[in-house]
Amino acid sequence: MDANSLVNPRRRSLIVAAVAAAAALAGLPQVARAAANGLKIGIIGTGRIGGTLAELWAKAGHELLISSRHPDALRPLAERLGPRVRIGTPEQAAAFGDVVLISVPYGALPQVGRDYAALMKGKVVLETGNPRPERDGPMAAPVLARGTGLASAEYLPGVRLVRAFTSVPHAALRSEAHRNGERIGVPLAADDQDALQLAVKLVEDAGFEAVAVGGLARAKDFDVGSPVFGRAMTAQELRQALGGGR
Repeated sequence: MDANSLVNPRRRSLIVAAVAAAAALAGLPQVARAAANGLKIGIIGTGRIGGTLAELWAKAGHELLISSRHPDALRPLAERLGPRVRIGTPEQAAAFGDVVLISVPYGALPQVGRDYAALMKGKVVLETGNPRPERDGPMAAPVLARGTGLASAEYLPGVRLVRAFTSVPHAALRSEAHRNGERIGVPLAADDQDALQLAVKLVEDAGFEAVAVGGLARAKDFDVGSPVFGRAMTAQELRQALGGGR
């Protein structure tokens, strides 16, 4: 009698399925494997948007390092969100994350790129900033004219960039997450399809529906001044307004 005949058929099928699943998981890229068990997310700029997403992603089971120029001020937030959330500097957040969220005033983005792009090289980076002339000065107008997706890619060389969480008001990110019925849509633009798929997962984990509109050049369609900017629209409304998306 061989060893296989001593194993209960149901147990044998479960073992085979587990081995197959493990083999499939082992074949995935590192970030995709991490996503199956919770991502390590570094957040550079834990303000109204970064702080809200930190709370939503912590509840979804991700491990976070939240940062700002004054990390001790984030200690109450980290303590409230639980043991999988720690505080640190922007440099530590850039190094920590499998995925990095950059949520800073747009005028600070060039400096973030100069300081931390090497640490984020090859990583998926979600970037939320919007250039505003009254706040960011003369750099804002040419960025808006060209389109933020293309400009941000130059400020953050070597990263796998996704423009995300840029057009939904921060108050709606907090009040409309995981709402009943059709979810609020979050437009996404990226040239890297694997990075885009990971961003879709993080949008869903935060309690919204992703609407992928295309490459980084299409991010201009939801920039400041566009018909969808600053509005909490359902995914269906957003697709109609942007002329497509998936």
